[in-house]
Amino acid sequence: MARQPRFILPGQPQHVIQRGNNRNPIFTTARDYEFYLEKLMNAASEHECQIHAYVLMTNHVHLLVTPARVDSLGKMMQMLGRYYVQYFNYNYQRTGTLWEGRYKACLISSEQYLFTCMRYIELNPLRAGMVEDPSEYHWSSYHRNALGKVNPLIQPHLEYYKLGKTSEERQRGYQGLFQIPMELEILQEVREATNKCWTLGDSQFKHAVAQQLARRVEPSTRGGDRKSRKYLETV
Repeated sequence: MARQPRFILPGQPQHVIQRGNNRNPIFTTARDYEFYLEKLMNAASEHECQIHAYVLMTNHVHLLVTPARVDSLGKMMQMLGRYYVQYFNYNYQRTGTLWEGRYKACLISSEQYLFTCMRYIELNPLRAGMVEDPSEYHWSSYHRNALGKVNPLIQPHLEYYKLGKTSEERQRGYQGLFQIPMELEILQEVREATNKCWTLGDSQFKHAVAQQLARRVEPSTRGGDRKSRKYLETV
């Protein structure tokens, strides 16, 4: 059965996840992380993608990307993957695939879910128990978005500029978002939409996307109380 194409709207952000095959490590040294970010910046520039947020974990990556064209995201990920797999296999004397299948991508409503996804991405090391504060994790865009550290890879989204009139105001506003704990239901909503490659937004946003793409953009309703804590903790 042919795979359905991903939901792509030029100018609309995407939350992207790519995992190592069998959840194996894809980064082992600082140079690995540095090389990946170098090639990500090259590929994003080459294929007109704006990177708003990222985190590089030991065995997977999260990206928040706005593609300029329908094919921008796919070509960026293809170029990045080609360079990085070649580098990784050569340096660690291995062959074969590095990634666990296709990357996952979720179309999101920027007005409603941009900051939710940015927090979800940059808080990943905390949820993994690796650090106690996002500023303690080096391989994340938090240092740019919250602390103002120079990072040419990051291009702030328009919604980010609404946080304040100056860089300092925007950084303080962004830091304030991280003082609010993410609810379990929100975490699961982001996870499910991204892992299953649906859209993330309210009913009006989903309807507009469905009309534009002439496709169903969310799963059909199933039985059970899908908002209960018991359900959310078991999916």
